[in-house]
Amino acid sequence: MSMLRNLATSLINADKEYIITTVHKAKELRPFVEKAITLARKAEQADGPDAAMRKVDLRRQAAGYFHAGNSTFKIAQSRFRGKKGEAKEAPVRTAGVAAVQRLFNELGVRYKDRDGGYTRIIRLGRRQGDNAELAVIELVDNPRELAAKG
Repeated sequence: MSMLRNLATSLINADKEYIITTVHKAKELRPFVEKAITLARKAEQADGPDAAMRKVDLRRQAAGYFHAGNSTFKIAQSRFRGKKGEAKEAPVRTAGVAAVQRLFNELGVRYKDRDGGYTRIIRLGRRQGDNAELAVIELVDNPRELAAKG
């Protein structure tokens, strides 16, 4: 489960929106990530009097797909850190929190009208050292793909 969370975080946070891994890991990761994206899509489509509450609930459910890792955030946020009079840098959020934010702010909007099939697996061949079969798992309809289509 921990490996899937790390792979999902890497895929969601990747700049090019793809990661290279083994075929077996990619096949395990696909339904895991697609369920998280579906939660973001449902939050985007939520309406009615309790829509805000529903969005928060869906965001909490999606957070379970990524590592929280925020145990030191409150300490980093403290006004007592650093020396007196020095400017304080904003603390950096963990990758899991960044993944949830990107999932709901960007990917939920992108896949609002798509009913599943958010990822694609492309086989690459075999790795030199251990002969493991490699694959690329990527998010479909990414900006790079849309620019290539014209």
